[in-house]
Amino acid sequence: MELREVIGRRRSIRFVRPYQPVEKEKIQMMLEAARLASHWGNVQSLRALVVFRDGASPATLEAIQAPVAGWQIRNAPVVIVWYIDTAAVDEQSQRLRELVDAGALGFGSVEKRREALEQQLLPIFEGIRESLKLPGLGEVDCGQGIAQATLMAFELGLGTCCLGTPNGEQIRAALKLPQSARVLLLQTVGYPAEHWEAGGQRPRQPFEKLFQMNSYETPFPRSEKVVEQLREDKMFTAPAPLPGREAELDYLKRALDLKGTGLI
Repeated sequence: MELREVIGRRRSIRFVRPYQPVEKEKIQMMLEAARLASHWGNVQSLRALVVFRDGASPATLEAIQAPVAGWQIRNAPVVIVWYIDTAAVDEQSQRLRELVDAGALGFGSVEKRREALEQQLLPIFEGIRESLKLPGLGEVDCGQGIAQATLMAFELGLGTCCLGTPNGEQIRAALKLPQSARVLLLQTVGYPAEHWEAGGQRPRQPFEKLFQMNSYETPFPRSEKVVEQLREDKMFTAPAPLPGREAELDYLKRALDLKGTGLI
């Protein structure tokens, strides 16, 4: 399957089969994809603690519960706690040295690149090291890793949903993550109980409202030819709601024994 089709098909899957375990090998593939993602300065601050529902302690399962969409966490065979470890910035000098030795940073001989790194670049980064631990670019690059893991999950036939939580600090403490850690999100993983289309393409704001070219006043021009090409490549799918979605939701509610009505 082409990447464009993968992007078009990938949806947040909220309904997964609670009775079907997810193989550890498939979770490893997701983590391998995240590990290879680009990260500024090669710092690689993205971390993950994987919780398998069938093997985790009651205390761990309780720790990752969320006030919103808690039923998704309870039903999911696997929940990945993605977090950033800001202490990785303390190792940045070594990571940059590795880039120099690998030929990925600078020009000229290895000796000259190393000299330039030690005398020019590292003193700059040392001066701003603590500021680099603040929320910002690190989270952006961690997001790239999570996105690659998510695409890998889809390729493996898995469904995932990324959930924010206001309890990041409590989760960090309960799971005994280091003080230097910030919880980014929880990602449920399982085999989809709903169709992969999940009701169709969710609403998106107009292209021209989101992107500009050269100045804020100038929307990025959207070529219909490009749109048509991507439609042929199956990156664009039918908009929600698809026929039968309400019946599917009613079935899922009963099959998964979800209480209440309205938002679930």
